[in-house]
Amino acid sequence: MTVTYDYTGKVVLVTGGTKGIGAGIAAAFHAAGATVIVCARTAPPDPGPDPVLAVPGMPETPGTPGIRFVRADVRVPEDVERLVSGLDRLDVLVNNAGGTPHAPLDGTSPRLHARIIELNLTAPLLLSQCAHPLLAAARGSIVMIGSSSGARPSPGTTAYGAAKAGLHHLARCLAAEWAPEVRVNTVVVGLVATETAAEHYGDQARLGATIPAGRMATPADVAQACLWLAAPGYVTGAEVRVDGGGETPAWRVSAWPSGRSGAAGAVRGRR
Repeated sequence: MTVTYDYTGKVVLVTGGTKGIGAGIAAAFHAAGATVIVCARTAPPDPGPDPVLAVPGMPETPGTPGIRFVRADVRVPEDVERLVSGLDRLDVLVNNAGGTPHAPLDGTSPRLHARIIELNLTAPLLLSQCAHPLLAAARGSIVMIGSSSGARPSPGTTAYGAAKAGLHHLARCLAAEWAPEVRVNTVVVGLVATETAAEHYGDQARLGATIPAGRMATPADVAQACLWLAAPGYVTGAEVRVDGGGETPAWRVSAWPSGRSGAAGAVRGRR
């Protein structure tokens, strides 16, 4: 069964939408008929005087709008206000901008960790607050792009994991505070294969084998969850995991070594 969505006449804002997961989300809403605006600190290559982004895999045709780009740093309140003030309508806000370098807590700059928290938690809070009047008028929705790092220990990216855990809780709070006018949900994302995944994860095939689904997610997988959560409905305050079943724990390998006899070994052998 194929599920399709019609966002014709809707306006969707995707932060950090020029690459990776954000670009996949923007392309999916565009394909569903929405007017899509993306923002980022850095403009895409050669956006021109009236920046319109090409949609991956979708040829532009005369009269077909593209995805509009607005330069903005969502950590800066003035940029957030300028971004939202330029909109006459907003039906869906996807708070996708985020990320972190590898930053062990010991020996790294306190300012670095503060900036990580600003990007991954404070910025979505401020943008949601600023966009609330438009979203309430449209009875729209917010989708937070969370992370499995906020749902389990995240050594080496502690500030990021803590910020994402806070983002998940922020979504639940806003869902209760702003109901029923605005619905707020979270997509909790696991490992995703993007254009920069090799830099962060190394051997993607090896990592994919540790995921029950047998592969890393794609931006399109995340986008499908966003399309569903943003559509009018009853669901709010929910967390939808897009992680292929999670990460296989290390104890499973050590507890069921190759060649062990018995039921556990038999189960392992059928996989």
